[in-house]
Amino acid sequence: MSPNTTPDQKKIVVLGGSYAGISTTHYVLKHVVPSLPEKVSYQVILASASSQAICRPACPRALISNDMFPQAKLFVDIQKQFETYPIESFRFISGTATELDNTNRTVSIALRTGGVEKIDFHALVVATGASTPSPLLGLNTDEEDLRKRWAAFREALPNAKSIVIAGGGPAGIETAGELGEYLNGKAGWTRSKLDSPKVAITVVTASKILPALRPSIAQQAETYLAKVGVTIIKNTRIMTVEPHGAGTAAELVTTKTTLTLENGKTLEADLYIPATGMTPNTSFLDKELLTADGRIDTNTSTLRAEKAGPRIYAVGDASSYARPAVHNILAAIPVLGANIKRDLLLASRKEESAVGEDRVFKEDTREMQLVPIGKSKGVGAAMGWQLPSWMVWLIKGRDYWLWTTGGLWSGKQWAKES
Repeated sequence: MSPNTTPDQKKIVVLGGSYAGISTTHYVLKHVVPSLPEKVSYQVILASASSQAICRPACPRALISNDMFPQAKLFVDIQKQFETYPIESFRFISGTATELDNTNRTVSIALRTGGVEKIDFHALVVATGASTPSPLLGLNTDEEDLRKRWAAFREALPNAKSIVIAGGGPAGIETAGELGEYLNGKAGWTRSKLDSPKVAITVVTASKILPALRPSIAQQAETYLAKVGVTIIKNTRIMTVEPHGAGTAAELVTTKTTLTLENGKTLEADLYIPATGMTPNTSFLDKELLTADGRIDTNTSTLRAEKAGPRIYAVGDASSYARPAVHNILAAIPVLGANIKRDLLLASRKEESAVGEDRVFKEDTREMQLVPIGKSKGVGAAMGWQLPSWMVWLIKGRDYWLWTTGGLWSGKQWAKES
């Protein structure tokens, strides 16, 4: 047992140390626990496979060089973000959830230092996020592994003559734009494309690029990509990858790859980066608790995982409550916090008339996506309005949201109950 844990404390466990998990933990510590009767009888436990959090949207640029971002802001120590709370009210565990027994209300954590800890929980929030197909584009394991993969990629990059990126979503397009500008430079303003790029960079997508945005915005993105030497192959799937595991297996990140398309054409790549969506980190959950796409089945209004039992919730990319996007996470945290508070007050035998109604989350389904292309261009829309390139740069492209994460990681963003 941890030295800052007592046997009779009711455990509120949050699984996942990224946007959703860290935000939920701060919100519960600031606004939920203080409002509970006998608040000292509760402890919030945050468990994360990585001991550090990262601004994951920055990976398409950060993978090129450590010089792209100040590393102390790109990576932050999770435990340090919670030092202001009473030691008995918070505990951080560096480990990976391996099993949820929702009947007996226990969760097992494989500790990074070795061994497994089983925790009896009073409330549980699943915020484990999702893994990217390429280990270059997210914290699929921990910060040490990510840095190691980046180091290998950077060593191989100067000798690469051909790069293939699978996937026409934001991650694939942003990665192509960053690599194109870094390796090839940009065509002059009078030219529509870079005629003789130093490195052939190809994006292969099963449909069109940036399907969440209107066609005219996607077309503008293609124009910007052509200026940095990127070619788009649309409406084509990659059928086989040789050797198997190239681009996805950590040890095969820099392996030369042969890709066969569904039309029989083959592409040779010195570097292959798959960016075709993400896989929810929910393998530790019973399949009966999941939707068809692997996310935890979540009430889209209240964020409760009702099939799992009372006081179990899900938020972020591992949850089915909304389209995976940071803005949806940030909008959901106050709703989740309010409903956790309500449920805990009821569990402490408060009358239902005294705790009010559920708070309801409603997803903003308007066109909303910002996609930087290189260090000075970008396309996107916000709240249904198309944004000019300079505004996409100002909001996201200059540092891929790094300007927003300080307050979020530290909890300052959640200082007021909202």
